[in-house]
Amino acid sequence: MSVVIPAHDEAAVIERALKGILADHGRDIDVIVAANGCSDETVPLARGVDDRVRVVETDTASKIAALNLGSDAVRAYPVAYVDADVQVAGSHLVALAARLADTPGALVAAPAMQVLPSRSWWVRQYYRVWALTGYRASGHIGSGVYMLSEEGRRRFDRFPDVIADDLFVQRLFSPEERLAPRDLTFAVSAPATLRALIRRNTRIAAGNRQLAERYPDLAPPSGGAGAKVLLQRVWRRPQLWAGFATYCAVYATSHLRARRLLARRARIAWGRDETTRTAGS
Repeated sequence: MSVVIPAHDEAAVIERALKGILADHGRDIDVIVAANGCSDETVPLARGVDDRVRVVETDTASKIAALNLGSDAVRAYPVAYVDADVQVAGSHLVALAARLADTPGALVAAPAMQVLPSRSWWVRQYYRVWALTGYRASGHIGSGVYMLSEEGRRRFDRFPDVIADDLFVQRLFSPEERLAPRDLTFAVSAPATLRALIRRNTRIAAGNRQLAERYPDLAPPSGGAGAKVLLQRVWRRPQLWAGFATYCAVYATSHLRARRLLARRARIAWGRDETTRTAGS
């Protein structure tokens, strides 16, 4: 199998990402780091981890450019696209590849996402409620790691210039074509501050809206029904009320900012969370 890691100035995390993937079953994985517009030590650090790591480069600082560049270098399928700041074991990727091959009709897959706690009390309260959402419980594909079989990769040609590449890929496949086992996992760090959480969620909301504008057939369903279910789950649990208020405030603020950004056609670059890319994150 192949792993493509788009990387833009990821010196703080690229070694951790690569060592985690190569530690187990590294011989079964062809790792491609697609460095894009890097001005730090990402490239030499990636090359120094293991001589099995292949690095391809572009001067264009764009995740989509990196995804397409890395795709052009793929030699084996299935292929997993892995963000540089996530933590995933090579053994879990190899196991996921085996299940994808053995599951009739499955064309895309992802391990289950685990969120590492934030040092912020407010962010922790937010994620206590987020864990109860339908989004969390519905076998989501993406948000840091997704894998495509060779047939699944033929479902589209180039990655389009959109913010939400993971949502674009997910919506190309019906629920019956998706595989999301709960016992295979990857980890992401929660934002360290409430401000960082709002910035991150603004990017997500803008990505969802942009995809709906450009590809109406791929737009996710309205969240109205999900909001009612979430309210029912929280209402009888007073210990979650503070978290629910935080969740609603973050949701409303992020979506308002996303609408404003898209209305004035402002460029939303990576919008990544720098608070999770520090030595202690």
